[in-house]
Amino acid sequence: MVGRLLEALVFLLVLRAAWTVLTTLLAASRGSTRAASRGAPPAVKLLRDPVCGTYVSPATAISDGHRYFCSEKCRNEYKLRA
Repeated sequence: MVGRLLEALVFLLVLRAAWTVLTTLLAASRGSTRAASRGAPPAVKLLRDPVCGTYVSPATAISDGHRYFCSEKCRNEYKLRA
């Protein structure tokens, strides 16, 4: 009796793993990702502050027109170096 239950459990686990692999392959072939299917915002390319090396989003960074800085302090330090 216990042997049959264990066999059924193993069978269900293998079946679930196969289903997960199959659905992942199908989603990948359609070009969809989990993040896109959940309505997550698109990825944003981060830019590196030339002074301290912090990565910042262009939307929130301080810019001098060509470079992006994490703070006014880094922007002023960059101006002093130039």
